[in-house]
Order: sequence, then C-alpha cells, then structure tokens
Amino acid sequence: MRKNAARIVFGLIVVLIFIGHAADWYRMPLIDRLEAVAYDARLNLTMPGTPDERIVIVDIDEKSLRTREDGGEGRWPWPRNRIALMVDNVFDKYGAAILGFDVVFAEPDESSGLGVLRELGQSHFKDDARFRTALEQLEPQLSYDRMFAERMHQRPVVLGYYFSPGQRAAVSGVLPAPVLPPGTFAGKNIPFYTAQGYGANLPELVKSAALAGHFNPYTDSDGVSRRVPMLAEYNGAYYEPLSLAVVRVLLGMSEAAKRKSDSIVLPQVVPGYPTDAIWTRGYQGLEWLQVGPLRIPVDDRVTALVPFRGKQGSFKYLSAADVIQGKIDPADLRGKIVLVGTTAPGLFDLRSTPVASVYPGVEIHANLIAGMLDQNIKQKPPYVIGAEIVLLFVTGVAMTLLLPLLTPVKQGLATFIALLAVVGSNIWMFERGNLVLPLASGLLLILVLFTFSMAYGFFVEARGKRQITGLFGQYVPPELVDEMAKNPEHFSMEPESREMTVLFSDVRGFTTISEGLEPKELSRLMNEFLTPLTEVIYSQRGTIDKYMGDAIMAFWGAPLAAPDHARQAILAALQMHRKLAELRPHFQSRNWPEIRIGVGINTGRMSVGNMGSRVRLAYTVMGDAVNLASRLEGITKEYGAAVIVGDSTRSLTAHDFVFREIDRVRVKGKLEPVAIFEPIGIVGEVDKRTLDELKLYNQAIKLYRAQDWDMAELQLINLLNLSPDSKLYKLYLDRVGIYRAQSPGRDWDGAFTFEHK
Repeated sequence: MRKNAARIVFGLIVVLIFIGHAADWYRMPLIDRLEAVAYDARLNLTMPGTPDERIVIVDIDEKSLRTREDGGEGRWPWPRNRIALMVDNVFDKYGAAILGFDVVFAEPDESSGLGVLRELGQSHFKDDARFRTALEQLEPQLSYDRMFAERMHQRPVVLGYYFSPGQRAAVSGVLPAPVLPPGTFAGKNIPFYTAQGYGANLPELVKSAALAGHFNPYTDSDGVSRRVPMLAEYNGAYYEPLSLAVVRVLLGMSEAAKRKSDSIVLPQVVPGYPTDAIWTRGYQGLEWLQVGPLRIPVDDRVTALVPFRGKQGSFKYLSAADVIQGKIDPADLRGKIVLVGTTAPGLFDLRSTPVASVYPGVEIHANLIAGMLDQNIKQKPPYVIGAEIVLLFVTGVAMTLLLPLLTPVKQGLATFIALLAVVGSNIWMFERGNLVLPLASGLLLILVLFTFSMAYGFFVEARGKRQITGLFGQYVPPELVDEMAKNPEHFSMEPESREMTVLFSDVRGFTTISEGLEPKELSRLMNEFLTPLTEVIYSQRGTIDKYMGDAIMAFWGAPLAAPDHARQAILAALQMHRKLAELRPHFQSRNWPEIRIGVGINTGRMSVGNMGSRVRLAYTVMGDAVNLASRLEGITKEYGAAVIVGDSTRSLTAHDFVFREIDRVRVKGKLEPVAIFEPIGIVGEVDKRTLDELKLYNQAIKLYRAQDWDMAELQLINLLNLSPDSKLYKLYLDRVGIYRAQSPGRDWDGAFTFEHK
C-alpha cells in the first residue's frame, strides 16, 4: 500500500474533483457537454418512434404562405377573420376536442380598413347620418379582432405567448392570470426561469380564450432545447407553459363531461414536495407539479424534460390553409388535440433539439402534452445530485484501491466491467424507471483513473528518476537534481505559470573584446569567465536557462520551488561582480581585457516549461516579467549601474538589501512606467558613508520629481563632489538642464522613456 500511496492519493484527488463538480461547487464544461451528449444518446436509443394519433398539428407551412390563387392564405400574419374561420372549422366542421395556438396575437388587426372608415366618419362624413348608419352595420363584419374573440368564446381555445429574459425586454399585450400567485415559494431558494418582459395577446382575446400558456423552451448552454419551464416567474408570479395549459383545459373538460355540466373548472397546479423523511430533512426541493390526477416531474430549475417520441413527424401535420379552406377530411381532426404552429423557416419557430438540429417548436409542445397524458416524462429531481455523488465516490474509491493491485491486462478487464455496469444500470433506470441519472461523469472518472494508473505504472515508476536526471541535469546544479530524483512525480517540464525571478547578464563592450582576440583565445576567455559565474548561480540554487554568446540567462523558482527566489537572484548578481573582480589579476596576467557585466533582475508571474518547436524544445521562461528583466539589463550601462532590479524584486527583498532607486522608466514595449533600483549591499554590511550619500541622493530625486530644478541641481552637484565618477549623478544633472530649458509639464509622472532595448 505504501508503494502505491502516491497513486492512490492522486486517484482520490481525482475522485474529489469529480465530486466537487457533481455537488455544483464549480462546473467543468467538458463534463456538462458530455452529459448532454450522453442524455441525447439515451433519448434517441429509447424513443418509441411511433406516431401519436391523439394530437394533430395545423401547420402554417410554405404552402399556407402562398397566395390564394396558389391554394394558400398569403403572407403572415393573416387577417383575424381567417383565423376566426379556422376556429369555426376546427370545432364546428371537424369536431376537434381542443385548439392551442403556438403563435401570439399581440397587435390589433387593421387589415379590414375599419380604422380608415372610422377616420373618414370623423373627418369627411361627420354629419352624414347614412354613412354612420352604414358603418355601424358593417363594423361587426370588419372588426376582425372582435370576430376572432367571439369565435373563441366558450370554446376550449388556448392561446400562446412568450417571455423575454433580457434586462431591457419589451412588454406587449396582456398576460393571463398566473397559475400560482406571488409568495407561493417564499423562503425557498428555487432557480426559476425568470423573465423581464413578454409578448402576449390582445386583452379581448385573452378574455375570450379558455386559457393561455407561454411557449418558451429552456435552451441549454450548447444551444439545444431539451426542457421546458413548467413555471416561469414574472414579477413574483408564476406562469404555465402552453402544453400544461392545454392539459389543464382537457382535464377540466373531462371532469365537466363526467358531471354532465357545460361549465369547465380548471384543475389547480399544486407544487409537490417529497414526504419521505430521508429527503425532507433540510431538503426543500420542488420535485413535481400535481395537476388533477397527473403528476409532472420537474428538475431543480422547475423544468420538464421533453419526452420526444421520435424525429419530426411523430404527429400528423395538416396545412393551415387547407383547414381554413375546408379541404381536409373531418376524420383527421375529430376528437383530436389541435395545435397551430409553423414549420416555415421565415417565421422563426425552428429549434435545435436532441432528435434534430432543426425541429419545429410546436412539436415540442405536442411531445410534452403526450408525455403529461401518458405520465412518461423523464424524472431528473434535485436529489439525483446525491445519487451522482454516491456513485462517483463508490466507483472512484473502488477503482483507486483496486487498479494498483492488478496487472495491466486485468486493469483493462476491470475497467471494461465497470464501464459496462455503469452504462447498463443507467440505461435500465432511464428506460424502466423514467429516471435520468448522470452518466458522463461516472464514465469519465473510470477512464481517467484507468488511464492514470496505466501511465503511472509505465512512466512514473519505471522512468521517473532517469527522466529527472536527463531532463533537468543540464539546467540545475547536481545537488538539486539529486533532490528532485527523490520525488520525481513532483516535477515535470510541462508549461505552467509561477511567480519567479529571472536574471540576465551581459558583457559590456564584448564586440570590441572579441575583435581583439584570436578565436581560440576568445573561446578560452569565454570559458574562464562563464564557468565561475555559472558556479555562482548554482551556489544560489539557480537554474541556467541558456548562454547567449557572452550573456547568461538564469531563473529561480523552477523546477524546484524557492520561497526566497528574489533574494537568491540578487545575491547571485552581487557575487558575480565580486567573482569578476577576483578574476582581474588572472586576466591581466594573460593580457586579456578586463571583463565588466551588467545584470538585470525582475520578479513576476511567468510561464515556465518546455517550449519551442517540434524540432527542438528548451526548458525556459517566458512572459512580460522576463522581457522586463532583459530590458533592465540593457539599460544598466545608461546609469552606470552594476545591477538593476525591478520594483517587484525590490519589494520582496526590502528587508534584506539596501537599494538605491535609480529611476522611473518606460522601457521599450511598455506603456506604464516602472520603478527600477540598484542593490547597494546587504543590510548591515553597507558602510555609513554610503548610507549618508544615499539619503542625500533620495532628497535630490524628490526635488527632481517635484521639478524644483535649482535645488535638485545644487544637491546633485554636492553628490558629484562626493563621487566624481558617478555616471548616475551626471545623467540627472544633464536632465535638469534639459528640463529647465523645456519643462516636461505639470502632468509629468517623473518617468523617462527609452526608445531602444
């Protein structure tokens, strides 16, 4: 067990990550997407695929949009007198049981010209009694909205409307009475589908209709409509969908028929909560809606999964124009549930669903109505979260403990059995129990644990130490390689983001030096100054990134973490200068030129890992913080500074070193100014004279940035008397002269902009 401890711990971490997703502490989009795919696959696998003769769709299709001469009714919207004729035909001529509209009638119908006649009566025929009499006689025939409303009156007609979720959603028409009033779910944190606006029907139409319901589907993150909100919240009240409204009217008609009464009493919608004590202890999830004898299961968002019967065409389609024009067989509609909708692309009621990427919205309502009546809507109650957590825990722990004990062949066999058991039991519950249990998370967990176990056995245990030595031996000191080899699983060359410190050093005037030496002599010189400088970096546990001719790039904080990476980098830079000073007598004895270097250091978040091309990779660092360090090295010669560090490096080491603020600069490629500093020495080791001079310098910088040029110049002259060779003091004296002649302006931030690298 101890041998496999790392593998088991990693496996348990993977299990916990999956459990965190299942518990909704965070979401992993990949699992959500795979879960949607798994649901769609189960749905398509188990759909009956048989037509439902109880429901007929009257389709506003392409044929219906043709002209009258071609057998259609013309462009949509049609005059309401034609819709009124449809209502008459559906009930009187064809004997349908109920009629639902998957369209909205939000605007008054003025196609009859009645409005124009009324205006003429007010303007041109105000005193013409015969005109007024004729208009009064014609008005009932020309008021198409009133005609439509009269045809719906005392008939089982259900209207449709839509909700808009946007913050600036418009409001039009009149909503029906809510199915549940505000305050119904007070104290319960249920994430309903919430609307900010709506497009509903004209008041006189709503008053005449038996009921109305919204036709909003619930669109998942992948753009697919799998569910419909059974309760949509607007201004605290709750509204039913078109499908539920149709079912309620049907149930009311059935009860009225039993009582042999003409009055229809609609059944109430009653929220359903679990009564079993195991679920009610601290659990307030809404699991179903009770509507008369029917129970409609809902999920945690109070939406119902659409029980698709099959592809488009699971219900009989009739052209709306043929219904209006009386061209169909009455047997096609007698006693049927009739839904009016559209499949014409230009009317924008086509949805993406699990069974087809282009699917009529009206058929979604038809499937839901059939599912409610048959009581076969799939259940996905909120408590399935607990079932998923238990499944992941049991399966994950069993796989984590079992796989390390098996051979690779037996691991594959055990994994196959686990996958088969999870898939088989899940599909059985889906088909037989109408219960939708999560599937993708369990399958993915099993595959991840199997893949990790196989990879761990092959790569980590067999090759771990050799890989660490081979990968990092060229970058880090041997003692660090040995330290890393003790726990090779903790290190890799995969790119990652870390806070680190990077160092660049470069020889001043190297071109001149190289031109004065023979190639072999130059090679010896390079080896004899790069070797001791590399040893200094190694002594401070640094990682050599690369040699660039006479330059060195190194970093701290990877592959081994280094809490004091900034301090180690500065110590390395100071020691590099001391080492060069020790080498000068030896170089002079060989008639070699004196070597001086500039060092730039910066700390920040950077990417570290194997980077490059397919041809060649290198373990290196990249990022803005790295670029800034390179720029700082380049400007050391401008200030005569041996080492320049960025502000982030100085902040991390302010208690360890004495710093001189060099300047505020905008380096090439940067818009924001950065403060740069020179480390003078270790705190407690810097002499008093240097500290006093540093105080005077700080005062001079304050005067300079306050644009007090005279006092700044005086202070700088005094400093130059103390240190006549200081390039920094001379630089600021030159700037004072320039700014005195040409002021930088009141909004000057004290920063100097470098146009070169």
